[in-house]
Amino acid sequence: MASPDLDTPDHTPGYSALLRNREFAGLYAGFTLTVAASTLSGFALGTLVDRSTGSPFLTAVSMYGATFATVLGATTLMSVADGSRPRRTLVALQAVALVGACAQAAPGLPLAARFALLLLLGFFQSLNTGTRMGLLAEAVPASAYVPARSLMNITAGGTSVLGFALGAVLLRHLTPQGLFVAAAALTAAALAVTAATVRERSIRPPRRPGLRETWTTNAALLSRTGPRALLLNLWVPNGLIVGCEALFIPYAGENAGVLLAAASGGMLLGDLTVGRLLSAAWRRRCAFPLRLLLAAPYLLFALHPPTPVAAVTVFVASAGFAATLPLQERLLALTPEQVRGQVQGVESAGRMTWQGIGAAVAGATAQVFSPTVTITGLAAVSVCVTLVSRPYVNRARALKAAPESPRG
Repeated sequence: MASPDLDTPDHTPGYSALLRNREFAGLYAGFTLTVAASTLSGFALGTLVDRSTGSPFLTAVSMYGATFATVLGATTLMSVADGSRPRRTLVALQAVALVGACAQAAPGLPLAARFALLLLLGFFQSLNTGTRMGLLAEAVPASAYVPARSLMNITAGGTSVLGFALGAVLLRHLTPQGLFVAAAALTAAALAVTAATVRERSIRPPRRPGLRETWTTNAALLSRTGPRALLLNLWVPNGLIVGCEALFIPYAGENAGVLLAAASGGMLLGDLTVGRLLSAAWRRRCAFPLRLLLAAPYLLFALHPPTPVAAVTVFVASAGFAATLPLQERLLALTPEQVRGQVQGVESAGRMTWQGIGAAVAGATAQVFSPTVTITGLAAVSVCVTLVSRPYVNRARALKAAPESPRG
């Protein structure tokens, strides 16, 4: 049950109140451990591929290529996120992740098999995310949803930064296989925490998850103007700005770490401010300015600013990533309870896929034009998407969740 501190509908609970909710604490801890394991595993695989092939392309694919597998999960079996036994589903998916992590730790595994495992685990990870977020929407009341997502976003960003730093330190003493073993241990801990804390939900009607169910729900979701506009704004501007970040190394060279750190810091500050300090009314008012803030400062890159100015620009712009919180909040309000897990899984998978697309488009464009021109161009397109879609997003505020159509 939700903590009494979370039950007041007009009150925005603090992070400490959320963590007193045993079920949320379990979902949060399992999520954190999973992110840490994924970060270490990705770093280990990237290191192994770089040492084996010397190919920057294959190294990048090994570290981030799993994001493209998430869209396959979103379009095929994401309906399992809303099955009648979500706890059992989540535990089973965590067990699959553990088997995959252990398989990556096997010495002498061919690179082709490692890439196949990477894509397979990316597919199941998208289902894991949908199931977890569906349970999150049921474990906390609506007033606590944005703070809960904010805390998870902040933790994911911080854990990724720490995970890469820890991976670099550990590689001085361990082989990549040693990092895979550490990732497997973290995955096992996530499985144990999830199994011990998350309870089965009894309010869901029986469903038959599968390809047909997934396609039917996705088609219904994308046929509605309001959810479609929200998804567009959650995916495209975000992905284009991630493309800008993908060019920090060719833009700044040895100073790229300063820009990457500034991006992480700005994103964490934005999530903390919007998720913890703003009321629901203020979040609605700030959604559009935040979407503009995400891209508009990058237009300054047309002047090729020095690193200190560029770092401040990136820090300010990255606070705009917090626009995802009010948009996710509104998408949840428009989603029938029976398909919340699938819709949130589709949103997450689409956002990750567009980040990969943004990075790929940025890299390809920068082959022809300079990183400066490419960053400015991507930012301009992001601003245009935000401006053009604003009327449709505003209309979504007045819409209500569509009733779930009966199924035989």
